[in-house]
Amino acid sequence: MQRFGTLSFGHYGPLGGGRELSAADSMLQAIDLAQGMDELGVNGAYFRVHHFARQQASPMPLLAAIAARTRHIEVGTGVVDMRYENPLHLAEEAAAVDLISGGRLALGVSRGSPETVVRGYEAFGYTGSEDPRGADIARAHFDRFLEAVEGKGIAEADASSPFGGGASGLQRIEPYSPGLRSRIWWGAGNSDSAEWAGRRGVNLMSSTLLTEDRGLPFDELQAQQIQTFRAAWREAGHPGEPRTSVSRSIFPITTAEDELYFGGRQDGDGVGYIDGMRSTFGKTYAGTPDKLVEQLLRDAAIREADTLMLTIPSQLGVEFNLRMIAAFAEHVAPSLGWEPANR
Repeated sequence: MQRFGTLSFGHYGPLGGGRELSAADSMLQAIDLAQGMDELGVNGAYFRVHHFARQQASPMPLLAAIAARTRHIEVGTGVVDMRYENPLHLAEEAAAVDLISGGRLALGVSRGSPETVVRGYEAFGYTGSEDPRGADIARAHFDRFLEAVEGKGIAEADASSPFGGGASGLQRIEPYSPGLRSRIWWGAGNSDSAEWAGRRGVNLMSSTLLTEDRGLPFDELQAQQIQTFRAAWREAGHPGEPRTSVSRSIFPITTAEDELYFGGRQDGDGVGYIDGMRSTFGKTYAGTPDKLVEQLLRDAAIREADTLMLTIPSQLGVEFNLRMIAAFAEHVAPSLGWEPANR
């Protein structure tokens, strides 16, 4: 592990006791928290994307706002659901955010998470899927999106247009960000998807749950997925080294308040059914910093990946989350190999 950041699910709604966290609160707090993390040297702020739910659904305005108010931190998603996206519009927005940020966008995309509605992407106008989960739509959209990000010609220039500047041939989308292609990630929930991502030459975000169960601990299963991805990358002949990330629920307990919230939260891996598929879930880590270091050094996937994303609670506010992240940065991350973004 060289880098760590946060993965926010961005939940908002009733908090109990008559309190309410609104969508505006969620986004404004995310900006404030990212600014604080940027000062600490945290490497990334990433956001889950869910439609028809009280979570982030249109992340680009939020990422642009964070990028404009920070200097070092990577901004990104984990992940954008490609079933819902116009691929060319997404490519334009992603290029704009990447340019605003100075090349700090890490855009994670995939088929998306299990939905709260039935085939919600069809309400967005994307129909005709022959797959019960819309994976064929997601892959087709991703192919078109990647072509646009790579700067390939998309539409024929109109020679008679007074606005074309004499251009001819197929024209790429604008704006165009030359380095963005190397910062596209695919969110993989199983080894087949990870292998596919390696062949395509995009980075790997290993999912918070894996839709496979081979009788192995979650971290070992995830480490094998990363190894499969890297092998496919090399076999396809892609240059350089791809990036890989895993996410974990990790809570350093350094105060009585931490103990109140997370004491006794240590649990084991879980196996169950999500979206009709047998799935494996990772454990929660909660304890004193020295205990966490000992446990995390034994986590095979954390050792294998270059980036660790901490899943953070949305409802506890900026001050609490920043203190928790600072405790991880000071007492835990250096022992795992962390390199601060502002160094």
